[in-house]
Amino acid sequence: MNSKQPSKLPDTIDLPPQAPIAACTGITLKSSDGSVVAARTVEWAESVMNTMYVVVPRDQELQSFTPSGGDGMKFTTKHGFFGLSVEQKEFMVEGINEKGLSAGLFYFPNYGKYPPYDPSQKEKSLADFQLVSYVLGECETVNEVKEKLQNIRVTNIEPRSSTVHWRFTEPSGRQVVLEIVDETMRFYDNPLGVLTNSPGLEWHWTNLNNYINLQPGTTLEHDYGPLQMKSFGHGAGLLGLPGDFTPPSRFVRATFFQLTAPQQPSAQESAFQAFHILNNFDIPTGTEQPWGKASADVPSATQFTVVTDTRNRIIYYRTMYNSNIRCIDLKTIDFENVRYYSMPLDDVKKQPVERIDIK
Repeated sequence: MNSKQPSKLPDTIDLPPQAPIAACTGITLKSSDGSVVAARTVEWAESVMNTMYVVVPRDQELQSFTPSGGDGMKFTTKHGFFGLSVEQKEFMVEGINEKGLSAGLFYFPNYGKYPPYDPSQKEKSLADFQLVSYVLGECETVNEVKEKLQNIRVTNIEPRSSTVHWRFTEPSGRQVVLEIVDETMRFYDNPLGVLTNSPGLEWHWTNLNNYINLQPGTTLEHDYGPLQMKSFGHGAGLLGLPGDFTPPSRFVRATFFQLTAPQQPSAQESAFQAFHILNNFDIPTGTEQPWGKASADVPSATQFTVVTDTRNRIIYYRTMYNSNIRCIDLKTIDFENVRYYSMPLDDVKKQPVERIDIK
């Protein structure tokens, strides 16, 4: 079978000095029918990102960027895939392939450390923002991900940019997180299915012990001497749940919202539930900027939210401009003959409003 024509790398790389995924929150829901959805937000408060969806066919030749240009590792896709990218179509931050494997990257500042870029090994060097594309094009299972990445050197394109970490989810529900710390790849099975940003995943698990007292529902009445104490309202069992937008606090909130959510009967219901849960992580732009510095052109620091149904190979998304849920069914894509292309997530950058006429 002949490979499709290689994609032409752009002359410039439009990746900001700080990776544009500064406060992402990920959850994973399992339906009673056994289907699994992986969901997450993508944040960037400083400007409007160029966000797009990307279709990549089978047998498409791709090449990685390196700090010295578009001269990194070449690979030809074994599986077709679909995903959402930022700034350039090559920089896929979340996607799913035709086998149902989901992959995504999350901001991981100050804790990750890649091996230094070595021009003599550029043929096996892969940009961190192109690892999602490589995995989706090459792998069907988590074990394949681990095997395929063993001999690859992950690198920053822009030396000032933060490191990232990744999660990979199979239709079976198995999920692993990859962190590159002290120049070494470390894979963690993630049965909880929650992921945010720094510190590392094991630190977040340990931190959950600080909230062992939290529980859903309303706290019972208590007598304190002559006083009878009653809850002010529902949800008092979660009093003390951290409400700020730091990665540790978002990890704790995401964990409790996910664990207390009623299990849905199907993947579609779980997908809708995931959107409701992630509503709690829509970050107002002004909270991430100094007083008076927030851009009026950025409606939300959460620029888009994406939910992936791994069993049925359907990906759902909504954006800061349009909160209506849109979806793409990979089963309708002919990955043998479709061309490699990208399209903006929003044709019109304005929230549509449905008018209700009263008769």
